[in-house]
Amino acid sequence: MLRFLNIAAILTLVGSALYAYSIKYQTSYRAEQIAKTRLEIKAERDAIGVLRAEWAFLTRPERIQQLADRYLDLQPLTVDKIVTARSLPERGVHVDAIANKIDALGLDSTPPADPGAAPTTPKGSAKESKGSTKPQTAGHPR
Repeated sequence: MLRFLNIAAILTLVGSALYAYSIKYQTSYRAEQIAKTRLEIKAERDAIGVLRAEWAFLTRPERIQQLADRYLDLQPLTVDKIVTARSLPERGVHVDAIANKIDALGLDSTPPADPGAAPTTPKGSAKESKGSTKPQTAGHPR
């Protein structure tokens, strides 16, 4: 019986030593992986820095202007090509398709609009405001 306890104790000691060795090995392996990953991250950050510097160099306005002059054959800007905001076409009236369908189904509390009538503006818009003397165009504040 005593011999059996001695053998069991020796086997437990050897098993504990093997387990401690495997834990130590895994720990050192993970530490090496972490160090390698940190070096890869630093290399990638350095590469990103180089790419940003190259991008800044390639997108310099004077360089782009030289390339545009060389390859695009652009004509110089003249006064007759400049237009004012008033010469731009007016924006079209915004059509609310869902509200039109609700009106057509009669689900709205207001009576349906005459299909041939001009579209009305919602309450509180610029055209219905009482203090406004000149009409405002949509999207172009004056």
